[in-house]
Amino acid sequence: MKSKYIPKRYVIVILTFICTSVCYIERVGFSIAYTAAADAAGIDQSSKGVILSTFYYGYACSQIPGGWVAQKVGGRRVLLFSFLLWSLTCAFVPLDPNQVVMLVVARLLVGVAQGFIFPSIHTVLAQWVPPHERSRSVSLTTSGMYFGAAAGMLILPTLVRLKGPQSVFLVEAALGIMWSLLWLKYASDPPRSEHPKATAAGFGESLLPVKGSQKAKTENGVHSMRTQKIPWKRIIFSLPVWAIVANNFTFHYALYVLMNWLPTYFELGLNSSLQEMGSSKMIPYLNMFLFSNIGGIVADHLITRRIMSVTKTRKLLNTVGFIVASGALICLPLFRTPNGVVLCSSLALGFLALGRAGFAVNHMDVAPRYAGIVMGVCNTAGTLAGIVGVDLTGRLLEGAKAAQLDLTSPESWRAVFLIPGLLCIFSSIMFLVLSTGERIFD
Repeated sequence: MKSKYIPKRYVIVILTFICTSVCYIERVGFSIAYTAAADAAGIDQSSKGVILSTFYYGYACSQIPGGWVAQKVGGRRVLLFSFLLWSLTCAFVPLDPNQVVMLVVARLLVGVAQGFIFPSIHTVLAQWVPPHERSRSVSLTTSGMYFGAAAGMLILPTLVRLKGPQSVFLVEAALGIMWSLLWLKYASDPPRSEHPKATAAGFGESLLPVKGSQKAKTENGVHSMRTQKIPWKRIIFSLPVWAIVANNFTFHYALYVLMNWLPTYFELGLNSSLQEMGSSKMIPYLNMFLFSNIGGIVADHLITRRIMSVTKTRKLLNTVGFIVASGALICLPLFRTPNGVVLCSSLALGFLALGRAGFAVNHMDVAPRYAGIVMGVCNTAGTLAGIVGVDLTGRLLEGAKAAQLDLTSPESWRAVFLIPGLLCIFSSIMFLVLSTGERIFD
């Protein structure tokens, strides 16, 4: 990884890709390790849902503060600190399903630490990546989530079987610390550009953190000072921002429900062991990795070749992705074999990832200067989806059992997948009506 031969912004994008990969190895890993430990201890599904959703409470609390701190201090520093915090938490917390209070506190702390990561990443990318490379850069970075989830699904169940659930925590902590060392060595703030197009485009010098409340602005070669204020009111009441919020909520509702409950669906709904499924269990997340990068490449091609405007490009990819995903989610409980469920979940997650080339890059279109803050606002909605979706799924399954339905019955799982399917339809319509690809915040 020698920056002498690779442009520095590419190094930054590669490191952020690894960052998101490690974060999602942790999230998938906890779900797999805790599910194994909780099932062995006889923990009921509702209680499992509470513990699995605890992470998202902490995650929700730190999204907007994370964007604000990254804006003021710098995403590079915030990213390093938050990564070290969750890694050390994983290293020192024992996995015991009967020690509920300790697990809740640990998952809240990991959630808070990881909540700073994505706003910081988007602040860093907005500083380093020029507008014509944003779609594929953000797509590559976020595709790390799916690559990490796929790697976790492939490797960690075997690790649990051979070394026990606690070994997952130790591996995750080691990965986190190794990434932190890479980031410390190779990451830096972008050089301050005096080229007027850099500021006009909304990246580079115009987005670097400042000391106090002052900011240097280059105008005709003369540096003047002005006070930088975050337009909170305009952000909160912006309809295009709300379109991103709605789609972020839907995407994460579907993703977190599948990520946290697919292991239970295979084990209890299909009576199939994850350990016996081999590499097929990682296909849905590899599909997300593939479609996410395809979406980014297609979006940048359509925009740079002037085939479609930024607005139309975002709406097209978002709509196609979410509508196809909706159909796959609604049909998922009809499949009663592991291969059928893998196929259907792969379609759902793959096209949801394609949709990220619409909504997930859009905050850098409308507000490049405040990309981390808008990302924090939107990701808060996604985190709330994790709280609602993961916990609600546990309650729906307990309700099915109370109604004397067996968890192997499709009826027990129908509502679990119907809800995100309908949300996909609603949010895609909202994005079509309200979103824009134009810059609306100075």
